[in-house]
Amino acid sequence: MWLGSSKRDLADFPDEVEDEVGHHLYEAQQGKKPENAKPLKGYRGASVLEIVEDFDTDTYRAVYTVEFEEAIYVLHCFMKKSKRGSGVPKRDADVIEQRYKRAKEEHRKWKKWKVIEKAK
Repeated sequence: MWLGSSKRDLADFPDEVEDEVGHHLYEAQQGKKPENAKPLKGYRGASVLEIVEDFDTDTYRAVYTVEFEEAIYVLHCFMKKSKRGSGVPKRDADVIEQRYKRAKEEHRKWKKWKVIEKAK
């Protein structure tokens, strides 16, 4: 599941980066952990991961959650603009947090719907 503008933002990446990140997200959908995925700092455990791709002196990131067994949710795709530090800029961290909460709510609603459909 793509949340917010994450799919459109990924499409705006350079083609080589878009292809690599897309491949790694596909691996995640298949239940594998992509080689360049690592837990996002600030989230307990490894339920929120980031894929980091460097290209032409820029760094691109795709953040997704594997918290839910049935689906991955792509929370945010962005180019890190700051050359200082490896952390996620506050603006992007806020987007990730907001979409992470939304993913939890969307998944809760989806599971409830599945139970209702199964009962019919």
